[in-house]
Amino acid sequence: MMEALIPVINKLQDVFNTVGADAIQLPQIVVVGSQSAGKSSVLESLVGRSFLPRGTGIVTRRPLLLQLVYTAPDDNQHRSAEAGTLDLEEWGQFLHRKERIYTDFDEIRKEIENETVRVAGTNKGICSEPIRLKIYSNRVVNLTVVDLPGITKVPVGDQPEDIESQIRDLILYYIGNPNSIILAVSSANTDMATSESLKMAKEVDPDGRRTLAVITKLDLMDAGTDAIDILCGRVIPVKLGIIGVVNRSQQDIIDSKSIKDALTDEAAFLQRRYPTLANRNGTPYLAKTLNRLLMHHIRDCLPDLKTRVTMMMSQFQSLLNSYGDDVQDKAQTLLQIITKFNAAYCQTIEGTARNIETTELCGGARICYIFHETFGRTLDSIHPLAGLTQMDILTAIRNATGPRPALFVPEVSFELLVKRQIRRLEEPSLRCVELVHEEMQRIIQFCGTEVQQEMLRFPKLHEKIVDVVTQLLRRRLPPTNTMVENLVAIELAYINTKHPDFRPDASLMAPGEEERTRGVPVRRPHGNAPSTYEYDKRGDLRRCDSQGSRTNLKEAPGEMKIPSRLVSGGGGEPVAQRPTALEGMTAPFSQTTTTTATNSSTAQQNWFSSLIAGPRADSSVTAPSKEQSRETSPSMTPTHQGGVADPSLQTQGVAEGGILSPQKPVNLLPEVPMQQSRKLTDRETKDCEVIERLIKTYFYIVRKNIQDKVPKAIMHFLVNHVKDNLQSELVKHLYRTDEIDTFLSESPEIAQRRKEAAEMLKALQNANVIIGEIRETHMW
Repeated sequence: MMEALIPVINKLQDVFNTVGADAIQLPQIVVVGSQSAGKSSVLESLVGRSFLPRGTGIVTRRPLLLQLVYTAPDDNQHRSAEAGTLDLEEWGQFLHRKERIYTDFDEIRKEIENETVRVAGTNKGICSEPIRLKIYSNRVVNLTVVDLPGITKVPVGDQPEDIESQIRDLILYYIGNPNSIILAVSSANTDMATSESLKMAKEVDPDGRRTLAVITKLDLMDAGTDAIDILCGRVIPVKLGIIGVVNRSQQDIIDSKSIKDALTDEAAFLQRRYPTLANRNGTPYLAKTLNRLLMHHIRDCLPDLKTRVTMMMSQFQSLLNSYGDDVQDKAQTLLQIITKFNAAYCQTIEGTARNIETTELCGGARICYIFHETFGRTLDSIHPLAGLTQMDILTAIRNATGPRPALFVPEVSFELLVKRQIRRLEEPSLRCVELVHEEMQRIIQFCGTEVQQEMLRFPKLHEKIVDVVTQLLRRRLPPTNTMVENLVAIELAYINTKHPDFRPDASLMAPGEEERTRGVPVRRPHGNAPSTYEYDKRGDLRRCDSQGSRTNLKEAPGEMKIPSRLVSGGGGEPVAQRPTALEGMTAPFSQTTTTTATNSSTAQQNWFSSLIAGPRADSSVTAPSKEQSRETSPSMTPTHQGGVADPSLQTQGVAEGGILSPQKPVNLLPEVPMQQSRKLTDRETKDCEVIERLIKTYFYIVRKNIQDKVPKAIMHFLVNHVKDNLQSELVKHLYRTDEIDTFLSESPEIAQRRKEAAEMLKALQNANVIIGEIRETHMW
């Protein structure tokens, strides 16, 4: 029989009410209407007893979930001798006071009022927490009804300003349940087109498939009017129908008119005023209609209800498993957690974890990315000659030769410059160590879902594990950094020019026969003549003088004469033959006014100044000094950055014994000599290119070694060491008998969640059993 469906729903409501869960949307009837529209009177007529608070204004301030249970006199399922209900015709029972049986319905009314005041307060405010009441009687049909506060517009008394929105949200919460039937109550003495209950029902049920309209107060309509058009659905059609009822008036309530007498008067009124519609209106017909609609609605909702209960059972079982069981042996539990964490940490690094992340790189994959993408690309972006200018190369070559002119490129300059470039590899290598360290620190928080649940369950243990791993990583950081620094230091310690991949002969080959000149800042030579030897096309060494004549040394091996003419140290242009150094140190300067004497004196003076004061400025480039501005004599010495040198002072300072006099010092070289742009000679260009190619060749070798050895060092000193020693470190610092209780003190939140999940799982299991008891014949 379908009559068995409503008790099943009542059982399900009892099951889920114990855990306070609204996840399962059970079929029920929701009463909606404006304030004082007669909602409570309709419910009392359905029950046949007066048990609801009555009065003017807002009386229902909390939802009342009312379960009507038909109980025959011989019903042994709901009657029991222990509860004293064997001989009772009707009684009530509240969920919040299960131990008490109410036989006096006036006490039920008082309990509803007291419970409302206890939660909602003494003012006119409302509360969404429902009051659950069961009424057992042999004069009711099986129904599940929810009575809601009436729709109001204006706050009254101490009601909050948003009372309208509060009531509206509460009503929408209940009627929004797709498994609920909406009982829209409106009074006959108002225009049905202004019905707030029908308006709200249409919002959530636009098709009207689960809305039933009830018209109250048919006896209070104005004289000369009737409700035939309304009851027949000509004004506003409602799919499930429109039923008219007559309630007790306030005077009837004051006079204590019984429900039975009110039902008799209602039937007489309908026969008198609406004889053709009397059999389809009235409270008894409403009760039967609601019972029929609810049973059919339950039948339609039951398959989905079964599926949802089964699915939620699986979900809560998994949730309960994630919270873990109660701790029996704390020492064993601690060791299990340590082992799980160590395994999850190592598996995340090795990439063998069961739950592999698909949204981003993590663990070992991220470390691999750091090694081969971040670190590798950073090293590849470092140019072998970065930060190294041709001026630096020329300066290094000259500094390596000392006071002697160089016939060949000194090897010391190559070592000096290549070491400077190798040192640039140290900073990105140390940064690679930091990135790997940060990633291993990050793995602690992302090393397995199961382990994370254990961490949340025991927060103090989680903090200690994080601290131990952090300290272990921090202790391994200095040795790793030291090893990486040593790798760079090893490369700096010995420049292996015999390396199999290093080919210096290739760098000595001339790049081309055409003359290559570059206008770059270079330092003028300090009296050193440029090299007078070069390679010919066949690779033979030959000598060249300032006039461009060349002598092949291979053809004349014994002839090594120094040319009598000196070339200028700067541009390589020939100048007049200069006196020897001794003559220049002792001979006085000529001050004649003839052009020939002036040129001779100037040549002597400039050559002498280049010996003493270092770089000289080209007269075509350098602006005249202050002394030259005042005196136009061409015999004045050109200016230098350190000041103006007086020829007479220079002569006087050198005349005494051939050394500089301390009493009258000459201007020394400044910290940064003035440099001018000029074209490099062929020899200087070739020397720079040789050094550059040697640096590039050797730098690529060292960079390849660093790019290979740094990841290996990090893996050995940091990653693998932590993997191998993590469990022993955790056991060493965590497995202490005096602190096990502290570490395994469970979080109160997790304990509460486990309790709630266990209760919900139990309720779902009971609900599954209840639904399973329904036979297939009950469905039809």
